[in-house]
Amino acid sequence: MGARQNKWSTNSMIAGAGGGLVASVATCPLDVVKTKLQAQRAIAGQQGYLGVLDTARKIFHENGFRGFYRGLGPTILGYLPTWAIYFAVYDGIKTLFGQAPLGSSISSASSASYPRGTHTQERIYPAAQVKGYQPVIREHPWSLHILSAMTAGATSTICTNPLWVIKTRFMTQSSEEVKYRHTLEAAVRIYRSEGIRAFYRGLLPSLLGILHVAVQFPLYEQLKVLAQRGSDEPLPSQKILACSALSKMTASVATYPHEVIRTRLQTQRRPLSDVSSDGMIKRQGIIYTTKKLILKEGWTGLYKGLSINLFRTVPNSAVTMLTYELLMRHLVTWRTS
Repeated sequence: MGARQNKWSTNSMIAGAGGGLVASVATCPLDVVKTKLQAQRAIAGQQGYLGVLDTARKIFHENGFRGFYRGLGPTILGYLPTWAIYFAVYDGIKTLFGQAPLGSSISSASSASYPRGTHTQERIYPAAQVKGYQPVIREHPWSLHILSAMTAGATSTICTNPLWVIKTRFMTQSSEEVKYRHTLEAAVRIYRSEGIRAFYRGLLPSLLGILHVAVQFPLYEQLKVLAQRGSDEPLPSQKILACSALSKMTASVATYPHEVIRTRLQTQRRPLSDVSSDGMIKRQGIIYTTKKLILKEGWTGLYKGLSINLFRTVPNSAVTMLTYELLMRHLVTWRTS
């Protein structure tokens, strides 16, 4: 069983990294616009971004077409390990409790995502426990999928948060700022001026974001079950895209405010010398930032950039999941041939 789990973990990491790479390149322009919208602040007497189109025009006017790919390097460096870690942990927990990995079957109740003859549909249960006890969670797919999604989300978030801080700084630089030339330079400059804690700014709202995957992935798994019902053939690409898009849209609307708070925290530049008159470091954490945002911009400020976020994340998720599933099918077929 250990060898089989290692095989699935390797497949999941490769397919997850591939999905993250394709999606990050395809949707980077939308990510830049969305991040700009989230980071803008209401300042009296100053004109900010007026909306999606105005933001896009300003980016193009100031930086040309290349402006839409600012931060692509750290984005790719972020997405590759994020999805590689996420899918490895997600599938690892599922296989531990006897369910096939995400890319190998629809669920414990319906397993036909791979061509016949590859023998990927088997369910491998953990060894029998004392008095014949077996983990109950394996018979409750929703619970298992939520546990897998939240654990995988927390693990990948903690490991890759510094990369997302750098990516956000890249994307939110104004035309007046001295621009980072590359990822390493950005990392060094942030560390020298703000310390190691700057790389974990926004980590708490990011961890709250595991509620997002706790909605998205269990819903995605169940939508695939419904889409697969009555058929023994592998799920076609258009159905994978539809299931991914619907689950991502639902999760995004339900959990979006944490993304705005996270972006605000990540774009705060607080040097090491930033202390108050009593010698204490000024605290601008998640509660302070949330209260200040609502006070100045109202509750609608928590949903700033939602439209472009949906326009970006839905196709991003669809591309990621489709690439992941197709790569998993290819990897399994290749390894069993």
